[in-house]
Amino acid sequence: MEAPKPARRKGRHAMEPGPVVGGGTSIVDLHTHTTRSDGILEPSELVRDAAAAGVRHLAITDHDSLAAYRELIAAPGTIPPGLELIPGVEINAIARGVPLLDGELHILGFGMDPTDEGFEAVLARQRAARRLRFERTVARLTEIGMPIDAQVASIDPARDDALGRPTIARALIAAGFAENVEDAFRRLIGWGSPAYVPREGLGPREAITVIRDAGGLAALAHFSEAPAQIPLLRELKEFGLRGFEVYYRSFLPATVTMVAAVADMLELVATGGSDYHGDLMSYAEAHAAMHVPPSVADRLREAIGR
Repeated sequence: MEAPKPARRKGRHAMEPGPVVGGGTSIVDLHTHTTRSDGILEPSELVRDAAAAGVRHLAITDHDSLAAYRELIAAPGTIPPGLELIPGVEINAIARGVPLLDGELHILGFGMDPTDEGFEAVLARQRAARRLRFERTVARLTEIGMPIDAQVASIDPARDDALGRPTIARALIAAGFAENVEDAFRRLIGWGSPAYVPREGLGPREAITVIRDAGGLAALAHFSEAPAQIPLLRELKEFGLRGFEVYYRSFLPATVTMVAAVADMLELVATGGSDYHGDLMSYAEAHAAMHVPPSVADRLREAIGR
């Protein structure tokens, strides 16, 4: 990939202040997480809370996993009436050769065939790499005098969920080594911190390709530096990128305006969502700070043939 100008990114857990104007009215949320990756709500709890907040089009975008979607679809009566559940996933892709602060681009996928065996095999490899990183991070923390073995001991070793750093952050809080998730990332496990372990797995082109091959639409998540990274975005579009997360919960209105202009210029489908994990607030509180226009669901549904 060609090297654009360096960009300093805010960490995923470094939320911009203040709610977006018009928050709390959204019927669309295309970026959420459950316990099947690094969220704190069970899939059934998330769809319940989203429906209660007024959401009518929801995508669960667990990291490297479609497990929540499959479970909910397979259990009659679990999805509240009036709520459409769209297949979703998030793949944290390693941006080799791209000078981003944390070296990653997060690729969302929508509308993949949940029965696609090739796609599931790729996701299983991603989850295995996540577990290895998880174990290495726990070991690194022990080396620097912050053991959390007791806090993670309850995690079933056979569990195939996409374990992530938020899980470690919660263990650090429980062990008394961090005040909150933000603190854990900033001081201990975020990029450049003492217990940071580099990610292994797919690159952006590979992530986009596997999503497309499974019948899905690939979109770039929470990329506020887009106006300064047009060459990179054009290259990703050549690889098959078709969407761009414009209405991200923590984006200020001015940021939304800027990234929306980029999405329009590159003819990328605008998506949006809360990126809800559950550490900082309830779903209702996250929803109150989010604004995703109803037209976002309409255009995405058309693009993925729903």
